[in-house]
Amino acid sequence: MTLQLLETVENRVATLTMNRPDALNALTPEMIDGLLEAVPRLAGDPDIGCIVLRGAGRAFCAGGDVKSMAADQSQTSFESRVDSLRARMEVSRFLHEASKPTIAVIRGPAAGAGLSMALACDLRIAADDARIITAFARVGLSGDFGGSWFLTQLVGTAKARELYYLSEPVEAEEAHRLGIVNRVVSSEDLEAEAQAFAERIAQGPSITLGYMKRNLNAAESKHLGECLDLEAYGHSRTGMTDDHKEAAQAFVDKRPPEFRGR
Repeated sequence: MTLQLLETVENRVATLTMNRPDALNALTPEMIDGLLEAVPRLAGDPDIGCIVLRGAGRAFCAGGDVKSMAADQSQTSFESRVDSLRARMEVSRFLHEASKPTIAVIRGPAAGAGLSMALACDLRIAADDARIITAFARVGLSGDFGGSWFLTQLVGTAKARELYYLSEPVEAEEAHRLGIVNRVVSSEDLEAEAQAFAERIAQGPSITLGYMKRNLNAAESKHLGECLDLEAYGHSRTGMTDDHKEAAQAFVDKRPPEFRGR
């Protein structure tokens, strides 16, 4: 890890913390490179059951570093800019497609590419002081890191367009009403509530959750027949796991199952 991206593990929950609090955790190449390395590595670790993304200090992430953009006088070609940005945007795909559930814990502002990464996660828990904003129109940019796709999936095309075109901030309770965030908790309780929520998921049957996530991702874009094929495969595969056998026996024994990710 780098100083700009911290990694901790507790009770099968891996937490990645964007660590530029004085800059509201605005993204840097170093931070993005850290995420590109960490997310797939943690997703493949059998000892990890859930991945949490958060920001240090009073913000989740302010998005791209606008000060750096203003100072950028490089003569990089258009093609190189496209290729470089597209490579960095793989962070969102990794968060969305990782075989482990991903959770964004949002305090304060989540803007621009920072919001896009939060939307790429499976679930979002927000403090009551959270504010989300697409922000791109305010700086004359069209948007990146998949935000337009993820937001359309969550709120529908009309509302997504409104939020992009106007770049108006959305407070936590309104974000919850719109379905952008799953839960809103007090700012004081955010860390404890988010950790407990993540641990509950991390203690589940991790192989099963991976196939479940694949099914839900497919439901966003594939036809019914393709989804039925995936469900048949995944359901049959998870039916052969030790976790399923343990859960079935626990049901008979009238006790909670003890999942081991096998």
